[in-house]
Amino acid sequence: MVFERMADRRPVVTPLTRDDGVAFTLRGAGGGEDLPHDLVHLLVETELGVRDGIWGCIADGVVWGSMTHVSGRQPPQARPRSERLKKERRDAIGRAETLADAVARLSRGEAVPAQQVAWVPAAELHRAAAALREARSRWRALRPGETWDLEWRHPRGRS
Repeated sequence: MVFERMADRRPVVTPLTRDDGVAFTLRGAGGGEDLPHDLVHLLVETELGVRDGIWGCIADGVVWGSMTHVSGRQPPQARPRSERLKKERRDAIGRAETLADAVARLSRGEAVPAQQVAWVPAAELHRAAAALREARSRWRALRPGETWDLEWRHPRGRS
């Protein structure tokens, strides 16, 4: 994946290629000095070992509405599989969204209600928040047009 630092809050378009060779662009919120939302997910899900979050779903064949196919042959029945996985993982996707939001808030020094992410030990949340603060500093050091290239692999950890 390649995240490009934008000069302002324009949507960020991230090129990505799955392990099966199928390439997409993913359009998401962010830009400017803020970490792109999809980059926050990538960093939080990696740091906390979330296998079935947003990025795990993409790796397993989910195609979000914000994704555009660029190249590579999609597997047979790709669309029905994507829809099935979205339904099956609805709760996990919701947890991933909640987790990314909570860690982002913690990284900015904001309070997060304990019950919001009670399934994750506080020490792990704070470790992920520290990693996100470091990432934010790295992101802000990039000039508009510069990129941060990342590779994502399915982590071993929590679902």
